[in-house]
Parts: sequence; structure tokens; C-alpha cells
Amino acid sequence: MATPIGNARDVTLRALDVLESADLIAAEDTRVTAKLLAIFSISKPLTAYNDHNAPRERPRLLRKLKEGGRVALVSDAGTPLVSDPGYKLVREALADGVAVHAVPGASAPLAALASAGLPTDRFLFAGFLPSRKAERLTALDGLKTLRATLVFFEAPQRLADSLADLAQVLGPRPAAVTRELTKLHEEVRRGDLAELAAHYATAGQPKGEITLLVGPPEEIAADFTRVDAALEKALAYMPVRAAVDLVSEMCEAPRREVYTRALKRKGDDQDP
Repeated sequence: MATPIGNARDVTLRALDVLESADLIAAEDTRVTAKLLAIFSISKPLTAYNDHNAPRERPRLLRKLKEGGRVALVSDAGTPLVSDPGYKLVREALADGVAVHAVPGASAPLAALASAGLPTDRFLFAGFLPSRKAERLTALDGLKTLRATLVFFEAPQRLADSLADLAQVLGPRPAAVTRELTKLHEEVRRGDLAELAAHYATAGQPKGEITLLVGPPEEIAADFTRVDAALEKALAYMPVRAAVDLVSEMCEAPRREVYTRALKRKGDDQDP
């Protein structure tokens, strides 16, 4: 069940109904959830369910569910199962034949995406980047060709370093750093990756929860004169599929278009 990411008034009426009717509320941090319950005068049993105790607590929660109990799973803020262990509980509940219902609501990645001014037709939520630089660079290298807006969570103390690595691997892409969404000090800072990296390198560590977004790479028009020339040479020495794989990667051209051109060239060569 989704909970507010900052502003308590973002809780849904359905979420309040679910909390009121639950036999037990499994919370990432019971202290955080207790404050939310107090605001709306709800008194229900709370139990902690988080990365540290999930293996121990999951069997207990599953037993309660199989006995017919109603368990509401909530995170500290936003939608459960996004960067938390909730999916394991859901997976095992479904395997045991227990009904699972999603109660939608606030979500930091979607709130950030709506305010960033970046393309929203296709996006990837990639969670937290690795904390070690070498691993972070490797992870970013695997994402650099994806034609989608990238959405990350990031810790304040790593933001400047991560932005510098993003600029190094992904190049001059538009980006946005969103901070403290829906809260009093909400901030959205937009610019290209290099500009944002330079700002946070000098401005110091920001405060609060951060969601970082990076726009997709620009569409690059393929040079089909170069593609045709490369195909002519490659098809003389290798099968069509191998030639297509080689040329599409070398020329950064759409594989389907290269394949079509390769078949046509192969057919023209075989015509009497």
C-alpha cells in the first residue's frame, strides 16, 4: 500500500480504509508509520518488515495471511516493492495462494518524472547506482544505449560523484535532480549532466531524499551510404545475419533496416 512521500495529505481515501481494516501493518520503519497513523487517528498493531529482518519475519506474516488475517504492507514513503524487500513477501504469498491487492498512490519516481521536463513515453527505473566508482561506471555503460529516460535514487553524499560519472559515460544529456518532493523544501534543478555535476561539486552535499533523472540519448540518423559500403564488403566474406550484426553495430544503424538492405543487396547480386 502506497503512503505519502512527504506531504501527508497525499494519502488516498482507499489507503486510509485499508489501514483502518488491517489486522496488522507491516512497516519498513514502525516509527515513521506510527506518525502517519497518528495524523489520521488510526490505531493498529505494527510490526517491522525491512531488509534486515525480512527472512525472519516473512514466515510469520505468511502464516497470518494464510490464517485469513489482513496484513497491510507499507514502506516509509511511496509505493512498497520499489527498492525494498516487499516483492519477496508478495511472491511467496502468491505461491501459497494468498490474495494480494495493490493500493496505489504516491511514488517518488513518477512524481519526479512528471516534474523533470524529460520524455515520459519510455523510462527505466534503475534504483540506486553502485556506491563504488568502478562498479558504477560499469553499470552506466550497460545503460548508455537505452533510448529511455533513466530514473535513479541517489544518496546526498554520492550525488556529485554520480553526476560526474553519468556525464563521463553518457555525455551531454539533459537531466534533473529532484529533492524533497512534495515537502516544504521541494526542489527540481534542471540542466545537462556536466552542469549539474559542476553545481553539486561546488555547492556541497544537498539535504533530503533525491531522485535523479537523465534524458535518453539523441536519435542519430544512420549514414546509409556507409552502411551500404560496409555491407558490400561484409557480405563477400560472411553470412547475411553475421554481416548485419557487424554492420549495424559498427555504423550504429537500426538492425532491421540494415537487414532489409542486406537482403536486397543479396537478391540484386543473385539476379541474372
